[in-house]
Amino acid sequence: MKGTNVVILAAGNGSRMKSNLPKVLHQVAGKAMVDWVLSSVEPLAPEKILTVTGVGNEKVQAHIGDRSDFVIQEKQLGTGHAVLQTKAALGDAKGSTLILSGDTPLFTTKTLQALLEEHDRTKAAVTVLTAHADDPTGYGRIVRDDDGLVLKIVEEKDASITERRIQEINTGVYVFNNELLFEALGKVGNDNAQGEYYLPDTLDILRESGHQIAAFETMDFTESLGVNDRVALAKANEIMRARINEKHMRNGVELLAPAQTYIEADVEIGQDTVIEGNVTITGKTVIGRDNVLTNGTRIEDSTIGDGNVITSSHMEEATVKNKTTIGPYAHLRPLAVIEDEAHLGNFVEVKKATVGLRSKVGHLSYVGNATLGEDVNVGAGTIFVNYDGVHKFDSKVGDRAFIGSNTKIIAPVTIADEAITAAGSTITDDIEKHEMGIARSRQTNKADFWKRMPHKK
Repeated sequence: MKGTNVVILAAGNGSRMKSNLPKVLHQVAGKAMVDWVLSSVEPLAPEKILTVTGVGNEKVQAHIGDRSDFVIQEKQLGTGHAVLQTKAALGDAKGSTLILSGDTPLFTTKTLQALLEEHDRTKAAVTVLTAHADDPTGYGRIVRDDDGLVLKIVEEKDASITERRIQEINTGVYVFNNELLFEALGKVGNDNAQGEYYLPDTLDILRESGHQIAAFETMDFTESLGVNDRVALAKANEIMRARINEKHMRNGVELLAPAQTYIEADVEIGQDTVIEGNVTITGKTVIGRDNVLTNGTRIEDSTIGDGNVITSSHMEEATVKNKTTIGPYAHLRPLAVIEDEAHLGNFVEVKKATVGLRSKVGHLSYVGNATLGEDVNVGAGTIFVNYDGVHKFDSKVGDRAFIGSNTKIIAPVTIADEAITAAGSTITDDIEKHEMGIARSRQTNKADFWKRMPHKK
């Protein structure tokens, strides 16, 4: 929005998280909390975004990159002190400044846009975003006069018994007239229980100077959830997951157990795909139409086409084309490519390999560093032996080849079109078209061997 700057407060140490990771980098639905905040303000097209960092500032700045400018709060002396660190960058700016915390991932662009519009409409010195809380414990309270005008915001630790009963809470989001903001910040003291400089104290200073204080109440209290510990982090994940799942369901995806389905923020899913409970889909995964994903499936950073049935399987950085059947308990590792109408059965693992059109790897097999052509049949217990302890080697299997059960293919090997391996073979040499490779010891039967066996009387 023209004439609006944004300040994101991300300097706190987050001691209640009990973590070495800066608080704002903890993830909600696959994205760091500060990423969610940035994603909510960027569509507002502000003149400038400034993030105030402190504890772990190098990690936070490296994570955010060029999405924001930065200032450092060397000592964490409160929210007012944190905003004051932006004075060199914003002190002379005209217009408005939107201030919010980097640990509030649930605010939406729609709510922030409405707040800015209300601030512009009232021409107030500051407009506070508030919410109604059935249980306001832990939040600053909005104190109003008999006419409903905002008098002040009081932190819970400094609130009287009467003030603690107030259920209208401060969400920690403000829009200030920028010039009045820095004028008031210069007058904020630290005579409070924590000895800190509170940003909300500017409201009392502005009101006493004759300026209007406005408030805009969001209808969705859940947006105001700040994350200060792991319990709140879990709650934020729950809320965000519900939002994401609702979006997919409204777009035509069928979730049979939404509360038990975890889909991260950047996942794309086509309509008429059916997803059972206890399914996890993360990262940049893209899933097409008309798929079925059954209980226990986990998909990370993968691309899935249309019309597939994936049963209780795990895939990471893999590509599955169309009309395949996979699982149960298949594992597709990075660079696995499964072509149209292929089949992977139970306990099949594929890594850096292509399984061709209509090819079948039935069960209990490992396909690594290999290319399988069309209509290949791989018998149970087959292993592509691709590693000599130092280097990885590739193998190739041609169209319509038949790989007998319990074959070990010692790479590098090429098995031509329509070639065959005998069950139980260890293949170390190429096999030409229409040949059968046999590499196993001949069977020897020992007569009357039973008599040598010890027997119980």
